[in-house]
Amino acid sequence: MGQFKPQKNVYAVIDLGSNSFHMLIAKSIAGGLQTIGRVKRKVRLAAGLDKDNVLSTEAMQRGWECLALFAERLQDIPKQNITIVATATLRLATNADIFKTQAEKILGHTINVISGELEARTIYKGVAHTSSCSGKQLVIDIGGASTEVVIGKGFEALHYKSLNMGCVTYLERYFKDCQLNDANFNAAIKAAREVIDEIALEYKQAGWKIASGASGTVQAIQEIMVAQNLDDLLTLEKLYKIKEQSITFSTIAALDLPGLSEERRLVFVSGLAILIALFESLGIEKMGLAGGALREGVLYSMVPELHNNDIRKRTVDGFMDRYHVDQKQANRVSSLVTLLAEQVGESWPQVSENALSLLKTAAQLHEIGLLIEYKQYHKHTAYIIENTEMPGFSQSEQKVIAAVANAHRSDIQISSFDPLGAHSILSQYLVRLLRIAVILSMRRQDDVLPKIELSVKNDTLDLKFANNWLKEHPLMASELQQESKLQSKLGWKLIVN
Repeated sequence: MGQFKPQKNVYAVIDLGSNSFHMLIAKSIAGGLQTIGRVKRKVRLAAGLDKDNVLSTEAMQRGWECLALFAERLQDIPKQNITIVATATLRLATNADIFKTQAEKILGHTINVISGELEARTIYKGVAHTSSCSGKQLVIDIGGASTEVVIGKGFEALHYKSLNMGCVTYLERYFKDCQLNDANFNAAIKAAREVIDEIALEYKQAGWKIASGASGTVQAIQEIMVAQNLDDLLTLEKLYKIKEQSITFSTIAALDLPGLSEERRLVFVSGLAILIALFESLGIEKMGLAGGALREGVLYSMVPELHNNDIRKRTVDGFMDRYHVDQKQANRVSSLVTLLAEQVGESWPQVSENALSLLKTAAQLHEIGLLIEYKQYHKHTAYIIENTEMPGFSQSEQKVIAAVANAHRSDIQISSFDPLGAHSILSQYLVRLLRIAVILSMRRQDDVLPKIELSVKNDTLDLKFANNWLKEHPLMASELQQESKLQSKLGWKLIVN
């Protein structure tokens, strides 16, 4: 057997959290990162801290056993591509050195116990690299023993604090009897508010445009809301409702909310109490789920070629590269659909700046499914978009792009827009524009593109061409006539002159 050759473009991050230990393995490919492995084990290290912050031998043992599993996978990765970070429990434990010495022996690597401030800044970096926000962003990560609260802009964290409260420590402290009742919830919420109130004024004065949650608690709540057919934005009203639903089960062992996974159940209520306190104390109106957090922040810091600021562009370029897209055609359709959208912008104010960015993305990616086969390529395109990680786009934006790409050719079922909820009408507008742009670009040449005027009145689209252009291009004229018939079946009026 020859020696293993470490793969230069593979990176690993291990995060020794207070609730779970995680290993993330990714490959740098096509200007982006592709996750090729994730291993997660619930170690609940923080549960082993006593009142004097001494870590029990049992908890250490659970941690070491988990790291022995991780060690096997690290053998094939170059040493300089591996980073191991530890957070709150190992910051707090007075005997952390005992754990660390043995853990480093098992892994054959140094472990960086990072400060709360560095953790908060790194979490923000992970969110900034995986989501797209033009203004200030509030990011919250509820961990097992600490909660990070950050306001940042672009890639820079401006205000960052690590607060001494977490879902494992609060479970031990306020739900020790495992009872789900108002008294336990309120005690946990009150304690969390006292911690948050110290930073509340600074954060409210700083302000933010959007709020994102980077923790398992926020993801768990989203999954519960989806199971109840609600949209995916968290509000205080929804959190109170989930708290009331939880209390009806009376014990943590019996807690069985639709959409709540078994592995989240134990620390769910303590995380929920902390989240309610954050919403109340900071006056958060609504919150979405962040794409990345600490592990992604560490990972993006390790890969120098990814320090490119336009995340959406990086994502789209990666797709085009991977699926061998005809870039000239993609840009042709994208420019044309932008021109059409600008002409109807006043009548369709929904096609705002962000919607235009989603429309351009759908136009640039509409042909990725061609790599699979031609006949149903729009469906392959939609499937790929919906099932691939898309840093820079939220889940609901990703669904809009997939729906628009899916409906850009052939017959359309209006019902296919129903799952988009509030974005359904907007997506239909975008589809109507993209379909016209795709037909007008069918010759795949710049010099045959006509001068066109598009106007809209009472939702009827009126498409006007210069003089004899339609006569000189009979195939295109015939395709547009067919399109007009197809759209009218759906109640969409398209007049071609």
